[in-house]
Amino acid sequence: MAEIPAQFVEALQDRYLLERELGRGGMATVYLARDLKHKRPLALKVLRPELAASLGPERFQREIELAARLQHPHILTVHDSGETAGQLWFTMPFVRGESLRDRLRRERQLPVDEALRITREAALALDYAHQEGVVHRDIKPENILLTRDGSTLVADFGIARALGGEEHLTQTGMAIGTPAYMSPEQASGDKALDARTDAYSLGCVLYEMLAGEPPFTGPNAQAITAKRMSGSVPSVRQVRPSVTLALDQALQRALAPVPADRFGSMAEFARALEPSQLPETLLSPVVRRRGPALGVAALAVAFLLLGLGVLFTWRRAHGGGEATGPTRLAVLPFENLGPPADEYFADGVADAVRGKLAALPALQVTASNSSGQYKHTSKTAQQVGQELGVKYLVEGKVRWNRGQAGQSRVEVSPELVQVATASTKWQEPFDAALTDVFQVQADIAGRVAQALDVALGTGERERLAEKPTANLAAYDLYLQGNEALRFFAVEDRRRAIGLYERAVALDSSFALAWAQLSRAHSLNYNLGTPTGADAEGARVAAERALALRPGLAEGHLARADYYNLVRKDWARALAEYNAGRTAAPNNADLLTGIGVVAKSQGRWDECLVALRQALTLDPRSVEAARRLTLALVESRRYPEALAPTDRALALDPHDPVFYQAKAMVFLAAGDLPKARAVLDTAQREVEPTALVAYMANYLDLFWVLDEPQQQLVLRLPPGAFFDDRLIWGLALAGTAALRGDTARTRVYADSARLAGEAQVRETPENGQRHVLLGTALAYLGRKADAIREGERAVALLPISRDAWIGAYIQHQLARIYLLVGEPEKALDQLEPLLKIPYFLTPAWLRIDPTFAPLKGNPRFEKLVAGR
Repeated sequence: MAEIPAQFVEALQDRYLLERELGRGGMATVYLARDLKHKRPLALKVLRPELAASLGPERFQREIELAARLQHPHILTVHDSGETAGQLWFTMPFVRGESLRDRLRRERQLPVDEALRITREAALALDYAHQEGVVHRDIKPENILLTRDGSTLVADFGIARALGGEEHLTQTGMAIGTPAYMSPEQASGDKALDARTDAYSLGCVLYEMLAGEPPFTGPNAQAITAKRMSGSVPSVRQVRPSVTLALDQALQRALAPVPADRFGSMAEFARALEPSQLPETLLSPVVRRRGPALGVAALAVAFLLLGLGVLFTWRRAHGGGEATGPTRLAVLPFENLGPPADEYFADGVADAVRGKLAALPALQVTASNSSGQYKHTSKTAQQVGQELGVKYLVEGKVRWNRGQAGQSRVEVSPELVQVATASTKWQEPFDAALTDVFQVQADIAGRVAQALDVALGTGERERLAEKPTANLAAYDLYLQGNEALRFFAVEDRRRAIGLYERAVALDSSFALAWAQLSRAHSLNYNLGTPTGADAEGARVAAERALALRPGLAEGHLARADYYNLVRKDWARALAEYNAGRTAAPNNADLLTGIGVVAKSQGRWDECLVALRQALTLDPRSVEAARRLTLALVESRRYPEALAPTDRALALDPHDPVFYQAKAMVFLAAGDLPKARAVLDTAQREVEPTALVAYMANYLDLFWVLDEPQQQLVLRLPPGAFFDDRLIWGLALAGTAALRGDTARTRVYADSARLAGEAQVRETPENGQRHVLLGTALAYLGRKADAIREGERAVALLPISRDAWIGAYIQHQLARIYLLVGEPEKALDQLEPLLKIPYFLTPAWLRIDPTFAPLKGNPRFEKLVAGR
């Protein structure tokens, strides 16, 4: 007890005698104490000093009062509490028994019936607490006590809070919960937790009692969170086959990553675990001995019949297989056996097969961004399957034998590989006229589905047989356009647009080509210099695609991208993304779009859920990882951002976006040297001009660059910024201004002004372009014009309309006010940004030289002090 101040022990000596330490955890140290008045043993918990200081005695007492009113046979109640000598403490009955953690350390796995009994009793206790308005939020084996008479007690409601209350313990900034048992929403930092977070945690505990370890494990909290967010819900039957399907399904429901998919209440969870709801094979031999004894032979026959009955029932409902949920597979790039110029055609065949399989609800197909990375791979099937998290791989070889007109033939040799055994489950060569290529694609998808015991109804067969076009020349152009659109360079996007336009000219009813034409225009508008022609082209092509094929997932995706990237109409974009998911629920692009829209609407938790689901479907996608990483940084979830950032860098160490994101984590902590150390590492992997151009462009982080890097920025041509002279001019003007070079600042700012004026004439409703023009005018000293453009931008796209870009525009307006000598107006814009999800923090403001003019201002000093 050396860590407890002597004055604390002395102050309590007239009421309690502290005898010995029982244990300690992340939040408190537990002592065996003697209640001197009532002559009884108690457990006395003393909160850790940092938690106690953050909570404060008033909030602590409110939470303890909530816990003390819980009176249930399976809840360990609170007797007393207080603040003594600066220490917050409370007492509970001393239970003679052990914790579930102690039991698991000794036995690792429990008999199934006992695990179910413990879980049911804990669930009933939690259901009672939830009805009383209290969520536990830290369910784990340490907080479930097993008494000597076999009863279960849930302990430690002292960290709970009232449902819907105005005060949250997480406002202390401390993570409440244990990583291995946290729900996804709790691990994401969601403060609005409800009863379903306890259902998830109790599901983790039940899984551990059955399997011997929690469903998600790792060396640290970040690794566990990454697995939970990016991996599928594990099946306990894979590690304990004696668990029946019914129990596995109940457990998977409890562990659903989306709260709405879990049990509606803990009482419902408990009912699902009743013996009457589960096959009798769950019962352990100890329980079975309570009934009449059976002969060995009769018992064996009974087990056999029951097993066959369960198996037959399951197969009849699911068409065969070993586990619940969709079968996960990946279609790898097909090997091109023809000349290199035909590579795009082989990719197109694989993409078509992938798309047809992805339309089957019984299959979960890895997106092309991830599976496409294994072109010409030397990795084994087991390695690829493990990296993608799939059970099956579809591989293939393609040869396009170009003959005279009408005589071209296609040879395709597909193969379905079972990852676990690296064995071929199905293989069949196809040799057909080019005119039958669509039938070949449908046949391959159908045979794969058949080999996986996927039942195909009339609707599924019709979708497999659909032909995108009757014009092979148009299809060839469409495939070439898809190949070009895989890249992000301006010239590639323009080439893709030209190819799609030629495709629809040959076949005006080619809906897929219209959809891709629309997406190419939207991307060009968003990633390059925005033009009215791209905006209108995106709209017209998307409308044409859906007019030709209503309900086409790719058509809804195209129209959603138009509303998202061009119009910034989030409600209509979200409606279109969701409409697309009706036809293609496992489409990673649609999920990514939903995540981006949710971010813009300020619904950050929904954003992260959607992006993590997209990353599950597209686990090796750099773009999916980029979206998730930036969303975590932008919502100030900095520690969480490090895990996906490092994972993405392992996938692609040459992408500057992840180095910037990682540097921002340190900037948020006010640590400029560590941020620059990240960029030093980046220089070994990223082409130098690409790195400095990205830093100087996105989020205006030119000030983070060191001296040689800043000099490099000032030598960059407009081509390094996608030929966007507004962005180029501002990046160089900002860098020059930072270095005190007034003459060069004005030269580059004037170049930016000229480009900006042309762009706002072309797209007058684009708020971002208006604020950038305002920044250029501010560098030129044109105060009234600069303020007019900045305020116009905020009016066009306020935070209430776009939580992310709107915040960036308000940030830029604050910079404009600073540049033209209006510090108080700058602070008016800056102060609200620290109260909403955005990357600025008080520590960031202290080291960002663009805010140096505010130093000494009382409002600013209060802001950077975090008050």
